Amino acid sequence: QVHLVETGGGLVQAGGSLRLSCAASGRTFDYYVMGWFRQAPGKDREFVANIGWSGDMRGYADSVKGRFTISKDNAENTVYLQMNTLKPEDTAVYYCAAGGKFSVVTTGYDYWGQGTQVTVSS
Repeated sequence: QVHLVETGGGLVQAGGSLRLSCAASGRTFDYYVMGWFRQAPGKDREFVANIGWSGDMRGYADSVKGRFTISKDNAENTVYLQMNTLKPEDTAVYYCAAGGKFSVVTTGYDYWGQGTQVTVSS
């Protein structure tokens, strides 16, 4: 089992920044990819970013590239998502996920956090 807990969501004005954190515990040594997904009301859960265990491989959705940065602190078993220049379109519940593949689809991940709400006002 891998347990993931997201924190850092909240309400921010357009153009502002937030930093999300995902703390992992359990059998984390079985997983080498961490991802961030988001889901807005009435929409499918969509890929945001992912990162390999060593941090050498990182990927981003086109919609967030240049604005969001994913990073890891392996000593703390924590993955971060720094979100800058936020737009109202970024409003969603953000989920942290753990998997064994470098994937951009939800089926590539085995464990999920409970999600944290990010709301960007105009």
